[in-house]
Amino acid sequence: MLGYVIATKTSTANPTLTEAIRQLRAEGVVVAGACQINDDPQDGSPYHMDLHMIPSGRVIRISQNLGALSSGCRLDPTALEEAVGLVEASLDGAELLLANKFGKQEAEGRGFRPVIGAALAAGIPVLLAVRDETLPAFQAFTEGLGEELPNDPAAILDWARRTVAELA
Repeated sequence: MLGYVIATKTSTANPTLTEAIRQLRAEGVVVAGACQINDDPQDGSPYHMDLHMIPSGRVIRISQNLGALSSGCRLDPTALEEAVGLVEASLDGAELLLANKFGKQEAEGRGFRPVIGAALAAGIPVLLAVRDETLPAFQAFTEGLGEELPNDPAAILDWARRTVAELA
Protein backbone atom coordinates (compact mmCIF):
# COMPACT_ATOMS: atom_id res chain seq x y z
CA MET A 1 0.00 0.00 0.00
CA LEU A 2 2.98 2.31 0.42
CA GLY A 3 5.86 2.49 -2.05
CA TYR A 4 8.71 4.94 -1.82
CA VAL A 5 11.89 5.91 -3.63
CA ILE A 6 14.78 7.41 -1.71
CA ALA A 7 15.96 10.73 -3.10
CA THR A 8 19.17 12.57 -2.29
CA LYS A 9 20.48 16.01 -3.15
CA THR A 10 22.29 14.46 -6.12
CA SER A 11 19.72 11.83 -7.12
CA THR A 12 16.18 13.12 -7.47
CA ALA A 13 13.20 10.83 -7.96
CA ASN A 14 11.06 13.45 -9.73
CA PRO A 15 11.64 12.33 -13.35
CA THR A 16 11.23 8.66 -12.41
CA LEU A 17 7.94 9.21 -10.60
CA THR A 18 6.66 11.54 -13.32
CA GLU A 19 7.34 8.95 -16.05
CA ALA A 20 5.78 6.10 -14.08
CA ILE A 21 2.66 8.13 -13.34
CA ARG A 22 2.39 9.21 -16.99
CA GLN A 23 2.36 5.56 -18.05
CA LEU A 24 -0.09 4.51 -15.35
CA ARG A 25 -2.52 7.25 -16.32
CA ALA A 26 -2.19 6.22 -19.99
CA GLU A 27 -3.22 2.71 -18.88
CA GLY A 28 -6.34 4.13 -17.22
CA VAL A 29 -5.25 4.10 -13.56
CA VAL A 30 -7.00 6.92 -11.70
CA VAL A 31 -4.21 8.87 -10.01
CA ALA A 32 -4.48 11.81 -7.64
CA GLY A 33 -1.54 13.83 -6.41
CA ALA A 34 1.29 16.01 -7.57
CA CYS A 35 4.49 15.58 -9.57
CA GLN A 36 7.32 18.00 -8.85
CA ILE A 37 9.06 19.34 -11.93
CA ASN A 38 11.92 21.75 -11.46
CA ASP A 39 12.99 24.09 -14.23
CA ASP A 40 16.66 24.46 -15.15
CA PRO A 41 17.54 28.11 -15.65
CA GLN A 42 20.69 28.44 -17.70
CA ASP A 43 21.75 31.73 -16.11
CA GLY A 44 22.88 30.23 -12.79
CA SER A 45 19.85 31.45 -10.85
CA PRO A 46 18.08 29.02 -8.49
CA TYR A 47 15.64 26.61 -10.11
CA HIS A 48 11.90 26.94 -9.55
CA MET A 49 9.97 24.09 -7.92
CA ASP A 50 6.59 23.48 -9.52
CA LEU A 51 3.97 20.93 -8.52
CA HIS A 52 1.93 19.62 -11.43
CA MET A 53 -1.41 18.65 -9.99
CA ILE A 54 -2.95 15.34 -10.99
CA PRO A 55 -5.47 15.00 -12.56
CA SER A 56 -6.19 18.70 -13.24
CA GLY A 57 -2.81 19.62 -14.74
CA ARG A 58 -2.72 22.85 -12.77
CA VAL A 59 0.79 24.03 -11.87
CA ILE A 60 1.55 25.50 -8.45
CA ARG A 61 4.95 27.09 -7.86
CA ILE A 62 6.10 26.04 -4.40
CA SER A 63 9.40 27.91 -4.45
CA GLN A 64 9.79 31.57 -3.68
CA ASN A 65 12.43 34.07 -4.70
CA LEU A 66 14.29 35.16 -1.58
CA GLY A 67 16.87 37.26 -3.40
CA ALA A 68 20.31 36.64 -4.84
CA LEU A 69 22.15 36.59 -1.52
CA SER A 70 19.73 34.33 0.33
CA SER A 71 20.80 30.84 1.33
CA GLY A 72 17.66 29.84 3.26
CA CYS A 73 14.93 27.40 2.33
CA ARG A 74 13.01 28.66 -0.69
CA LEU A 75 9.90 26.53 -0.11
CA ASP A 76 6.70 28.56 -0.06
CA PRO A 77 4.69 26.77 2.66
CA THR A 78 1.47 28.56 1.73
CA ALA A 79 1.70 27.33 -1.86
CA LEU A 80 2.51 23.82 -0.65
CA GLU A 81 -0.56 23.80 1.58
CA GLU A 82 -2.69 25.00 -1.36
CA ALA A 83 -1.42 22.05 -3.39
CA VAL A 84 -2.08 19.65 -0.52
CA GLY A 85 -5.66 20.91 -0.25
CA LEU A 86 -6.23 20.31 -3.96
CA VAL A 87 -4.80 16.81 -3.71
CA GLU A 88 -6.95 15.99 -0.70
CA ALA A 89 -10.04 17.18 -2.57
CA SER A 90 -9.19 14.89 -5.51
CA LEU A 91 -8.81 11.64 -3.51
CA ASP A 92 -12.39 10.48 -4.04
CA GLY A 93 -12.30 7.72 -6.66
CA ALA A 94 -8.49 7.64 -6.87
CA GLU A 95 -6.79 4.28 -7.27
CA LEU A 96 -3.33 5.66 -6.40
CA LEU A 97 -1.94 8.73 -4.69
CA LEU A 98 1.33 10.30 -5.76
CA ALA A 99 2.26 12.35 -2.70
CA ASN A 100 5.34 13.95 -4.29
CA LYS A 101 7.78 13.57 -1.42
CA PHE A 102 8.21 13.19 2.30
CA GLY A 103 10.46 16.16 3.00
CA LYS A 104 11.09 18.53 5.88
CA GLN A 105 7.50 19.79 6.01
CA GLU A 106 6.16 16.23 6.22
CA ALA A 107 8.77 15.27 8.84
CA GLU A 108 7.35 18.09 10.96
CA GLY A 109 3.75 16.90 10.51
CA ARG A 110 2.75 19.30 7.72
CA GLY A 111 2.72 19.20 3.93
CA PHE A 112 1.47 15.97 2.38
CA ARG A 113 1.65 14.00 5.64
CA PRO A 114 -2.08 14.28 6.53
CA VAL A 115 -3.09 13.35 2.96
CA ILE A 116 -0.80 10.32 3.01
CA GLY A 117 -2.50 9.14 6.19
CA ALA A 118 -5.98 9.84 4.81
CA ALA A 119 -5.26 7.93 1.59
CA LEU A 120 -3.87 4.90 3.40
CA ALA A 121 -6.84 4.92 5.80
CA ALA A 122 -9.17 4.98 2.77
CA GLY A 123 -7.36 2.02 1.17
CA ILE A 124 -5.67 4.09 -1.53
CA PRO A 125 -2.06 3.05 -2.24
CA VAL A 126 0.53 5.80 -1.89
CA LEU A 127 3.67 6.37 -3.92
CA LEU A 128 6.22 9.03 -3.01
CA ALA A 129 9.86 10.01 -2.78
CA VAL A 130 11.56 10.25 0.59
CA ARG A 131 14.56 12.47 1.12
CA ASP A 132 17.41 10.53 2.68
CA GLU A 133 17.62 13.13 5.43
CA THR A 134 13.95 12.62 6.39
CA LEU A 135 13.96 8.82 6.12
CA PRO A 136 14.04 8.33 9.93
CA ALA A 137 10.97 10.58 10.37
CA PHE A 138 9.22 8.77 7.50
CA GLN A 139 9.91 5.37 9.05
CA ALA A 140 8.63 6.60 12.42
CA PHE A 141 5.47 8.00 10.78
CA THR A 142 4.80 4.81 8.81
CA GLU A 143 5.94 2.52 11.63
CA GLY A 144 8.31 0.81 9.19
CA LEU A 145 5.56 -0.06 6.72
CA GLY A 146 6.19 0.53 3.07
CA GLU A 147 8.28 -0.92 0.35
CA GLU A 148 11.46 0.78 -0.79
CA LEU A 149 11.50 0.84 -4.58
CA PRO A 150 14.44 1.37 -6.90
CA ASN A 151 14.63 4.75 -8.63
CA ASP A 152 13.50 3.09 -11.86
CA PRO A 153 10.22 3.65 -13.75
CA ALA A 154 9.83 -0.06 -14.63
CA ALA A 155 10.13 -1.14 -10.99
CA ILE A 156 7.69 1.54 -9.89
CA LEU A 157 5.23 0.52 -12.61
CA ASP A 158 5.45 -3.13 -11.54
CA TRP A 159 4.78 -2.18 -7.90
CA ALA A 160 1.90 0.16 -8.79
CA ARG A 161 0.22 -2.26 -11.20
CA ARG A 162 0.46 -5.11 -8.69
CA THR A 163 -0.77 -2.98 -5.78
CA VAL A 164 -3.70 -1.44 -7.66
CA ALA A 165 -4.73 -4.87 -9.06
CA GLU A 166 -4.67 -6.43 -5.57
CA LEU A 167 -7.10 -3.78 -4.33
CA ALA A 168 -9.48 -3.92 -7.31
